[in-house]
Amino acid sequence: MNRYLRLALAFLFIAVLTFSIHLVRSNVSTAPDFQAKQISQGAPVVVIEIPAGASGSQVGDILFKAGIIKSSLAYFRTAVADLRSSQVAPGAHQLNTKISSRQALEQLLDPARIPNLIKILEGGWNSEVVTSLINYGFSKNEISKALKDLVLPKGFTNSEGLLFPAQYTFAKNTTALEALQAMVNRFRSEKSGQKLLAASGKYSPQQLLVIASIVQAEGDTKDFAKVSRVIRNRLEISMPLQLDSTVHYIKKVRGQIFLSTNSTLSNSAYNTYKHYGLPPSPIGNPGAAAVDAALNPATGDWLFFITVAPGDTRFTRSSDEFLTWKALYEKNRKAGAFK
Repeated sequence: MNRYLRLALAFLFIAVLTFSIHLVRSNVSTAPDFQAKQISQGAPVVVIEIPAGASGSQVGDILFKAGIIKSSLAYFRTAVADLRSSQVAPGAHQLNTKISSRQALEQLLDPARIPNLIKILEGGWNSEVVTSLINYGFSKNEISKALKDLVLPKGFTNSEGLLFPAQYTFAKNTTALEALQAMVNRFRSEKSGQKLLAASGKYSPQQLLVIASIVQAEGDTKDFAKVSRVIRNRLEISMPLQLDSTVHYIKKVRGQIFLSTNSTLSNSAYNTYKHYGLPPSPIGNPGAAAVDAALNPATGDWLFFITVAPGDTRFTRSSDEFLTWKALYEKNRKAGAFK
């Protein structure tokens, strides 16, 4: 091949490449899109269904056909440029019509626009999740069967603690088993869950999850690691945990509730006033921060802790100091500090 032919082919290649880039840029930049607008109260709303695993282009087609956006390509362009688009939940969404692709994405990510949203709060009990599922439309019998058929991580026999706290919505025709399994799978996929399931040492993953559930119920986030240490310190000297949260779990009550002496006499295995060691299973579904605290307790010799006033939790090894603080707690409680 002579030099002139090689030069001619090189020029041709550059010309074709330049033209191709121009076409791509032209198509992307001219994707029809509605102008962003102020959404007035009472503006038209449509309900769309996003299938599980839908791609950005598929979501764009759904939005376009529903009259929400001006072109599917406009949404696809927005989705590619915004990593949050991967967080769009499957299921029903309520969106306004004739809005920009950017507004469409914002509305898809807005939990307030998801009808029948299932919310699992950090520390939520399975019984509360069941109520949410019933309100969502599943039957009690279907849920009960699903709880028995769940595939749990190895070594776990109870789903309490494994239903990861988050907001969920599901595509039409999703079964109760699929919904609950998605919650367990979310726990497995979270970094905190992966670390817990892979943990080895003195405490098994099941025991660590129990500790995490107590940490979630007992403390503010800032105190989680300290509460975790207190639990371990007590377990290591065979001291009863004597934690109000475990009795609250038995009685199904929440909050800063005064615990009577009679309440601590329950024969339940979850009563840590009467039984030594950890409860047989978690007392709720802990969030990532509580799981991390169970895995990484703070350094300290504390054996006691008490919240003497909202936001003021104190830790000590001294029983005398604890009793002094308990008297202060009683004084503040009677003064209405915990209402």
